[in-house]
Amino acid sequence: MPDNSIVCWKCGGVLTGVPFPLSRRAECPQCQAELHVCRLCHFYDPRVEGKCREDRAEEVRDKERANFCDYFKPRPGAFRVKDGAKAQAAKARVDALFGGATPNAQHDPARTALDELFGDDDKKSS
Repeated sequence: MPDNSIVCWKCGGVLTGVPFPLSRRAECPQCQAELHVCRLCHFYDPRVEGKCREDRAEEVRDKERANFCDYFKPRPGAFRVKDGAKAQAAKARVDALFGGATPNAQHDPARTALDELFGDDDKKSS
């Protein structure tokens, strides 16, 4: 398997200079993520129970940490760009429901009370 076909599962960086087969201690040269992890394995599948299609493999709880699995086989295309569209749509729905994510300084009741009590110098000078 040529090393230019395998990329880091975390950052997508090309693993040039990383010796194959990957040792348990191998790290990505760009982000220092551990590479002998379930997320980079050919058998990793988040849609199945245990997230592993190799039924003889022992269960690994943390899929993003180095492990001792004997069935580990790195796969091309393990890196997936996170789709922010779902998160942005959910945030827009929450903002619409609650009137925005950040408080508006013009509608801050404490600030309004202070301005009425002590006067607002910015408004007087304009």
